[in-house]
Amino acid sequence: MATQLRRYDVIEGQMDSLLEWFPNIIAVREKFGFKVEFMYADRENNQLVWAVSHDGDYEAAYEQFAASPERAAVFASQPDRVSGMNVSMVDTIIAPGSN
Repeated sequence: MATQLRRYDVIEGQMDSLLEWFPNIIAVREKFGFKVEFMYADRENNQLVWAVSHDGDYEAAYEQFAASPERAAVFASQPDRVSGMNVSMVDTIIAPGSN
């Protein structure tokens, strides 16, 4: 399984609206075989940190997701809520629920 860690710098005052909107994009990702492993809102630092995995070819699935009309529709007319992001593939060291 491949896992990507995504860290978003959220624009001041936009965290609640981003979190309210987020289930829409998760539903689209799930159609392409992605699974959200965890998500944390770091309100003190205005960051949203989450991990998403895929059991197959992550890059191929992401390309299909990124080019999909479903993704475009979810992002249509959405205001900017993120000022920056750091995205990287990560290795699982301790899995949730393994301790």
